[in-house]
Amino acid sequence: MTNWPLSKWLYLLAGLALYVKMVVLPTLAPEVSGAAIVAAVTSDSGVPNAVSGIIFRNRLYDTIFEVVVFTIAIMGSKFLLATEQPSCSIERLTDRPSIVLARLGATIAALVAIELGIRGHLSPGGGFAAGVAGGTAIGLVAVSASPDWMQALYQRWQAATWEKISVLVFILLAALMLMGYELPHGEMGNLISGGWLPILNFLVAVKVALGSWAAVLIFIRYRGLF
Repeated sequence: MTNWPLSKWLYLLAGLALYVKMVVLPTLAPEVSGAAIVAAVTSDSGVPNAVSGIIFRNRLYDTIFEVVVFTIAIMGSKFLLATEQPSCSIERLTDRPSIVLARLGATIAALVAIELGIRGHLSPGGGFAAGVAGGTAIGLVAVSASPDWMQALYQRWQAATWEKISVLVFILLAALMLMGYELPHGEMGNLISGGWLPILNFLVAVKVALGSWAAVLIFIRYRGLF
């Protein structure tokens, strides 16, 4: 203990000071009810879904980097598996009842994704939930369809290009919003309301769904099983 360098003593004193501040001293934060916070968020954002207001307005910086991190994760999957040999055998559903159930589940998930992508700023859910629902629909189709057909469909619709476009447009609109450029909020509760929020919500839904599609195809190709 007596031979500790000065830096370690400074770290110890800083930790003790932080402990005293967090535990001993009373908090100075104002006491505000949860209802008042929700009311303030919905009033500022112009949408009844306070979660969307927080994600796409109050902490928009975090959301931008969440989208970027998801994009990097998909790119990393492609990069890490690019040197591997594709799997010789690909497992998928073959019995008719399982295929029918998978396609039914995919249809329901796709409808949920469309609903949340368009109206996520008005109701519980949002762009990320819509993208997850869309990715689930794609995954259910992938485990019950030919991988070559899925790959051809992915290339025909140029999903990779649209994924990149959605990311770039999202970052551009988010930057405009952070610089203070606002669209009219419109009337609370209407489909076209909240300024940039419904557009950002839809772009996130498209990005997550198409990114999930790319991840599904990558793991099916190189791992043989989704």
